[in-house]
Amino acid sequence: MHASIGKMQILDDCMDPARAQALHAVLGRKGPAPEIGDPLPAFWHQIYFWQAVPAEQLGRDGHMKTGGFIPDLGLPRRMWAGGELEFFQPLVTGRPAQKLTRIEKIVPKQGRTGPLAFVTLCHEISQSDALCVRERQDLVYRQDPSENAPQPVVPLAPQGETVRTRHRFDATTLFRYSALTMNGHRIHYDPDYCRAVEGYPGLVVHGPLLAQVLMQMAEEQNRPLARFRFRATSPLFHFEAADFCQNGADFWVRGPDGRQCMEAKAAW
Repeated sequence: MHASIGKMQILDDCMDPARAQALHAVLGRKGPAPEIGDPLPAFWHQIYFWQAVPAEQLGRDGHMKTGGFIPDLGLPRRMWAGGELEFFQPLVTGRPAQKLTRIEKIVPKQGRTGPLAFVTLCHEISQSDALCVRERQDLVYRQDPSENAPQPVVPLAPQGETVRTRHRFDATTLFRYSALTMNGHRIHYDPDYCRAVEGYPGLVVHGPLLAQVLMQMAEEQNRPLARFRFRATSPLFHFEAADFCQNGADFWVRGPDGRQCMEAKAAW
C-alpha cells in the first residue's frame, strides 16, 4: 500500500454566486442565473474550492506539481479519467461550504503504451454540517508519448439514442472554463504545448466539461439527480463538434468520426 493512501486535506469556500452566474453564461444556459441563496445544479462545485499557488509550485503542464498532496509517481502526463458522484442535497450559493479530500487509491498498471498510475480521490462537500455531495475522482498519470508506442484502441460510440444535442467548444470557451475552475492545464489553452509535448492535434476539451453537459441533460428529466458515473474514453478537440446522447439512464459523447469520447450512467 502506498504511504499516501488515506492522506487528507480540507478546503473552505464561501460559494460566491458571481462564479455560478459566470458558469451559467459560459454554458449558455437559458433562464435566470443563480442568485444568492439559490441551489446549484449538479457538478457546479467544480468552480469552487480553488487552490491557487505561486508559479514556482506549478509543473510544466500548468498544474500544481506532484510531490505535495498527490505524490510524485514519476509520470509527467495527467488526465481526469472519470468519476462517480452521489448527490444528497443541493449546495446553495452564498453559504459557507467545506470540501474534505482523501486519497483513496493509488494503483500502478502497465498499459499498451507504457506504465500508468491511477489515483482515486474522494471528495466530501458539506454545508451547515450536512453532507451534500460525495465525489470519487479518478486521475490517470502517464509517460510522455513515444513515436514507437502503439496507438490506443478507440471505442466506437453507440447509436440508437433517444435524445441528442450537438456542441462544439472553441478555444474561448475552454479558456473561460479553465479560469472558472482554476485549471491551469496547458492542454486546454496552449496549442503548441498540446502538439509538441502531449502529442495532441489541438486543444483538449475538459473531461469534466463534457460530463457537465451530460449531467445537465440528466437534470432535464425534472427529477433530482441521485448518482452520476462517467468515464472518459477518447479526447475531444476544440475544432470538433460532438453529439451528446441519451438513451434512458445511459449517456455518451460521440465524436464526429463516430468514436466514443465519454460514457456515463445516471440514477434519479
